Amino acid sequence: MRKYLYYIILSCVVTSCYTYQRKKQADIPLENERSKMRAVDGNSASSQRNDTAAETQSNKSKPTINKKQPIPINIQNELQPTKNYKIKADGRVYKIIVDKWVGDSLVAHSANKPQEVLKLHKNQIEAETIAEKRFSQPIADIITILVYAGIGVGIWMLVR
Repeated sequence: MRKYLYYIILSCVVTSCYTYQRKKQADIPLENERSKMRAVDGNSASSQRNDTAAETQSNKSKPTINKKQPIPINIQNELQPTKNYKIKADGRVYKIIVDKWVGDSLVAHSANKPQEVLKLHKNQIEAETIAEKRFSQPIADIITILVYAGIGVGIWMLVR
């Protein structure tokens, strides 16, 4: 019984409701889609028909890919001071707390070792891997349910 109680306490201590999550990004339409949007926004109906006919002819001649291009990320706007992030720079993964930007260089300290100061150039940081530390409601709900179940089992064992 004691061993199980220690396991439950240890699992609650180790588990955290905060996770590193990437921000969702909007997409930029490809050139074909942009030209279609311009054709729809045109003033005269005849110019629209001419543009549409020209587009269908050009589309028949070369295949199109319906993928969208991601918006380029400005790393300096993405990494805000006093927030926790998980980034990948020069092939290594860092969990950092951002201190400030000095020109094109990021000055931060490690989340695990506050005395360790990191200085990274914005070109070293991979923009696709930036993840911010946020509260995760589903994990908090799961932990709450497990704690309630543990309390119920504890009461049932005491009564029995």
